[in-house]
Amino acid sequence: MINAVITGSGHFMPPNVVKNTHFLNHEFYDEKGEFIDKPNEEIIQKFKEITEIEERRYANHDMMNSDLATYAGKMALEDAGVDKEDLDYVMVATNYGDIDPVTQFADVMPSISVRVKHKLGIKNNQCKPYDMTFGCPGWIEAMILASQLIKAGIAKKILVIGAETLSRAIDPHDRSAMIFADGAGAVVLEAREGDEEFGVLEHITISDNLEEMEFLTNGPSLKPGYSKATCSISMKGRKVYEYALRKVPAAIKRVLDNAGLDITDVNKVLLHQANAKMDRAMVQRLFRLYGKREFPDDIDPMTVQKLGNSSVATVPTMFDLISRGELGDHKFNDGDNVVFGSVGAGMNINAIVYKFPK
Repeated sequence: MINAVITGSGHFMPPNVVKNTHFLNHEFYDEKGEFIDKPNEEIIQKFKEITEIEERRYANHDMMNSDLATYAGKMALEDAGVDKEDLDYVMVATNYGDIDPVTQFADVMPSISVRVKHKLGIKNNQCKPYDMTFGCPGWIEAMILASQLIKAGIAKKILVIGAETLSRAIDPHDRSAMIFADGAGAVVLEAREGDEEFGVLEHITISDNLEEMEFLTNGPSLKPGYSKATCSISMKGRKVYEYALRKVPAAIKRVLDNAGLDITDVNKVLLHQANAKMDRAMVQRLFRLYGKREFPDDIDPMTVQKLGNSSVATVPTMFDLISRGELGDHKFNDGDNVVFGSVGAGMNINAIVYKFPK
């Protein structure tokens, strides 16, 4: 049988460390456009207690999102030992494409995957660039598509990248601006023959696009009259939180059931991260679906405390850090079953069960 297997990974972590103190001089407004008359120290401390975010990374002004994606892609190709000219696809998940750091104009023509293919210097005109715009679950959705193409015999080698510069898509007067960050992560997915099934075992995608579509959108600044934030993320935090807790654990259980696995067969759960409290609650609810009130401390690695929410880059970055032994004591072993899961704008949810070859 043909399996879709990760053979290399990479990431790019922007050099600028932005601590919570960066927001001490901001003016914050609420959803009604009214100034929040509280000390910023109090606002920031409350934010940290809920999300656990202490700092995040921002890209240099001379770096575009496609640059971040290219750096991560090169690293993944080198790790896999794959010639870029042998790639069948370059898939890039993003929400905004390249955002100008001054004007905040989101440029998506030509597409970001075209730009990344160009910056990688790929001459092969049979290598197809493909953009995946699917909210924060975009990288996982690109992985799902890539695995289907490989298992169908349409492609053999695919570079799958998630990259975002969300620091350029925030309203500085919205407290949620403290969540978002920049970064890029990538993997090479290849076809591998085998008598046993490994690599991408199962996947699931759920899209609730009725009233849920309004939970996470672009919108004007919360500060009346402020016009610079032209493509600001507008998030109904409570709605997103409730939706995620209600839907994500059930979706993960369903994909595990489809793979014939129990929660005790899972070694790691790599979730998209915007809020540490929310992620722990989702994992706890997942285990409760199996009648378990406790879960292993090391099953849900986290990067949100230091890297913030880099959207489509979060899961592949975390995967690469663990693969390289750079995320505490976390590691992958031969034969491990790992779940990738995400929820985001749309609202969209997806998950993959991945088995490392023995």
